[in-house]
Amino acid sequence: MTPTLVFDLETIPDAQGLRRLNPQWGSDMSDVEVIEAALIARQASHGSDFLPLHLHKVAVVGCVFRDDQGFRVKTLGAADDPEPVLLAGFFKTIERYTPRLVSWNGSGFDLPVLHYRSLIHGIPAPRYWDTGEDDRDFKYNNYISRYHNRHIDLMDLLAKYNGRANAPLDDLAKLCGFPGKLGMDGGQVWKAWQEGKADEVRAYCETDVVNTWLVYCRFRFLRGELDVTAYDAEVQLVRDTLQASQAPHWKEYLAAWDGKA
Repeated sequence: MTPTLVFDLETIPDAQGLRRLNPQWGSDMSDVEVIEAALIARQASHGSDFLPLHLHKVAVVGCVFRDDQGFRVKTLGAADDPEPVLLAGFFKTIERYTPRLVSWNGSGFDLPVLHYRSLIHGIPAPRYWDTGEDDRDFKYNNYISRYHNRHIDLMDLLAKYNGRANAPLDDLAKLCGFPGKLGMDGGQVWKAWQEGKADEVRAYCETDVVNTWLVYCRFRFLRGELDVTAYDAEVQLVRDTLQASQAPHWKEYLAAWDGKA
């Protein structure tokens, strides 16, 4: 079995970067005040307070890892780990296992954020960036080229690379009979993080990567990689794994899956 890594980021505004690029926000302003000033300015100039991708600081990296050893879901590191530790942990997994990457909008958001933030912090990842210079197998199938399948952006692929046809993961997951998002969405992450709810953000990110994995299993069934028996077994493996956990967010997730929420 090809190792597969489903990933998703949760980010917060980069106060240090904002201060460096906007010296008018002096040292007398707190990080929260700098961020609020930046969000207000962005809303005024662009009609949305969504910051440029290079100013998104990685706070959480959620992962599903599936290989011959089974199915695992986790967030990397600890809630108080600095950003470079999270970045290095993600790319270390790629260096070690060379997994297939799967995401929902990874090409549009997650990977560009990882690229910019790794550049800022100087995080090397030669396996990830290889396009055939070191390993000839990567010349025609690597993580960087859009139409190669070492990274599958499910949203981009299902929309036939047409942004006007993109669909939300939450909708697709629910329409396929999976739980979808519970209790939070990406637009609420900064507020929750600021309020000290890091564990809730990490739990939310874990449910998102499980939703992505389940939709990806359905997609693999569509294109004949899994037959009915194999598909049902993959879905049951997820349920069995989550049922073995005592974490509250998995109990809520399973209740939603069973229609009891």
